[in-house]
Amino acid sequence: MSGEARLMWDEGVTRYDFGPGHPMDPLRLDLTMRLVEAFGLDRHIEVVAAEPAGEAALGLVHQADYLAAVRRASVEPRDADERMGLGTPDTPAFPGMHEASALIAGQSLAGAEDIWRGDVRHAVNFSGGLHHAMPSAASGFCVYNDAAIAIARLLELGAERVAYVDLDVHHGDGVQTAFWDDPRVLTVSLHEHPRFLFPGTGRPEESGGPAAPGSAVNVALPAGTSDAGWLRALHAVVPELLTEFRPQVLVTQHGADTHFEDPLAHLTLSLDAQRAAAEACHQWAHEHADGRWLALGGGGYAIIDVVPRIWTHVVAIAAHRPIEPATQTPEEWRSAVYARTRESGPQRMTDGRRPSWRGWEAGYDPADEVDRAVLATRRAVFPARGLLPEH
Repeated sequence: MSGEARLMWDEGVTRYDFGPGHPMDPLRLDLTMRLVEAFGLDRHIEVVAAEPAGEAALGLVHQADYLAAVRRASVEPRDADERMGLGTPDTPAFPGMHEASALIAGQSLAGAEDIWRGDVRHAVNFSGGLHHAMPSAASGFCVYNDAAIAIARLLELGAERVAYVDLDVHHGDGVQTAFWDDPRVLTVSLHEHPRFLFPGTGRPEESGGPAAPGSAVNVALPAGTSDAGWLRALHAVVPELLTEFRPQVLVTQHGADTHFEDPLAHLTLSLDAQRAAAEACHQWAHEHADGRWLALGGGGYAIIDVVPRIWTHVVAIAAHRPIEPATQTPEEWRSAVYARTRESGPQRMTDGRRPSWRGWEAGYDPADEVDRAVLATRRAVFPARGLLPEH
């Protein structure tokens, strides 16, 4: 390995902009990078700008007619094809949409390639994690599925086992779809139950195609799930699966929309629980994938108080320079936040919680909704992987 960690960043990713009033405000990306710099993390992690993903790379996941439709809408947004999810309220067309989307995908793609070549152990692209985009349609604010493209490229380069763990509040449906029948990819999504939330998929019985039973794993959690239950569910499912699957690369998606301040969903996690999950992913990469870890962003719509802090924690963890939760946010960053938004930025890198959880070995509680959700997932998937569902 020539380096430990790389942050994939190009200012051009902030041109992924659906316009005023849209929840996916690119300011969240800019404020995150400014916080990374304010903490001096850019001195401890190599910051690299990659080229946009080309047609061949995008075509690893997306169909040619869809790519052509995105290009057309990118030139003339009024020509967007709503049948392909373009020009909708969720995913409005905008000038330069193809270029901005391809640039985001290019960061994830290059990070994956760098990891596979052994140039670095870890790579972070917090502008990525656009996990809803389908092979032939945009969906849920996502135009190109950078996570799926990065995984497909790893397979093309010779990877035999890639694990994907999605921590967004919404189901990682696009990545699941891309590898539904491919036993080389294990997709795990921990999300709010689909009866409450977009995209309406991600039930435990969605567990992989005929050629890949048990390769899709869905933990559908009840609305209101908070730190202890969410972390219990994560640790009750992921470590055993990674031990059995033996991934060569771990790809994780760190959507920040599980937070209690997020306006678009109904889980109630703290920043501290999100940080604990990022630390666990880092540990799992070292334990199960020789340290090969690609960490992506995702959703997150509390763009001042939450998103910059959690993704800065992810960058710091990848750089092996973790930030103590009680650390004060730099005054220069808070000043920049106020200058841009006329709002005060958060004072510390914590919500003041110390999350803890009961391990699954402590026993199953049939009266607990989270435990019932976990057991449903284990029963749907674990036997197909030769694991015991209730132990």
